[in-house]
Amino acid sequence: MAFLLVGVLLLVLKIAELGAVAAWSWWIVLAPFALAAAWWGLADKLGLTQRRAIERMEQKKAERRQRNLEALGLGPRRDRRARHAKAFPAADAQRHAAKDPTTAD
Repeated sequence: MAFLLVGVLLLVLKIAELGAVAAWSWWIVLAPFALAAAWWGLADKLGLTQRRAIERMEQKKAERRQRNLEALGLGPRRDRRARHAKAFPAADAQRHAAKDPTTAD
């Protein structure tokens, strides 16, 4: 991206004939575009582009899965309640018995 920005800036300066860039050769002005093309080719060859795309896709998948689990009531809050119920089963049973109107005292 930086190569493209530098290339566009140099191209604008060359066409507008501003500063020292007006006297430069066209080869120097257009060199950043060639460097950008070379970088993209290298990044594709090394798999950087595909790796970044896969990481973004995995992140979206994890967020979607978490959102769906929470919508189903299976998120981290459920896990906390389940751990609490396992740690204090008697207290949980007493709480449910107190709420049950069918139990006789």
